[in-house]
Amino acid sequence: MSNTSSHIPVLLQESLTLLDLHESQTVVDCNINRAGHAIEIAKAIGKNGTLIGIDLDIEALTEAQENLSQLDEHPRICLIHNNFRNLEQVLGDCSVEKVDRIFFDLGLSSQELDVSGRGFTFQKDEPLHMTFNSKVEEDTLTAKDILNLWEEETLADIIFAYSDEKFARRIARGIVGRRKVKEFETTFDLVDIIEKSVPEGYVKAKTHFATKTFQAIRIAVNDEMGALKESLEKSFEALNPKGRIVVITFHSLEDRIVKHFFKKLSQDKKVILIVKKPLEPTRAEIKLNPRSRSAKVRAVEKI
Repeated sequence: MSNTSSHIPVLLQESLTLLDLHESQTVVDCNINRAGHAIEIAKAIGKNGTLIGIDLDIEALTEAQENLSQLDEHPRICLIHNNFRNLEQVLGDCSVEKVDRIFFDLGLSSQELDVSGRGFTFQKDEPLHMTFNSKVEEDTLTAKDILNLWEEETLADIIFAYSDEKFARRIARGIVGRRKVKEFETTFDLVDIIEKSVPEGYVKAKTHFATKTFQAIRIAVNDEMGALKESLEKSFEALNPKGRIVVITFHSLEDRIVKHFFKKLSQDKKVILIVKKPLEPTRAEIKLNPRSRSAKVRAVEKI
């Protein structure tokens, strides 16, 4: 969704421009991943700055730490395994009250998509987890739970709402019919029923017929929209005056949430919109990294 297998940070220069970083600042990277953006953030804020990195993937945090440690000089680094919706808890764990910059890169990393083994991709037969959390605990909601337990109407609603899948109701009906015979266990089980539920012409279309359903189920598993709304509210509260929030989105629903939140703050005269329209990748970036094509970045500054 966001990066290629070589993990190219999306909209890097645009993000750095909007962040407008300075020495000694405190910055939160809410999806630090392998530190693609964070390395440049660390360089900009210097050894007297503080970089807080959040991620649900422990492997990503480990790699981020390794990558950041290779810098000749780096700021104080506090990496936390948590959901960014728990921002106040993260700041407490890092002994920080207020921050100067908060950055979100909401893209799914290539490592999660391609090699995590958690069922994010329809191209491999993997367990139906789809959770961003590295560990699947007994009480962790998974894609398997959703597919085997949720009502047909609910399934249809989330598939349509989170992906604009025009055959959402047919797919939901197929899921419920299939699980009456045999429970869903792996990604190929889901791919198979999607293929059987949609028209033949849709199966042969340029975009893979399972793309939208997989996206929708993943969003539901991780409550991505709920987490985003909650974290945006907490981010504004955590900002110092003149602090900035910069958000890269990859999905129209994500972008709509960010756009409306920023617009409301602007109307209430609590922030200044740094850009009225989101910045998007150049043709050159899209050619280098096709997964960047849907990316948009927005930014505000607290008054």
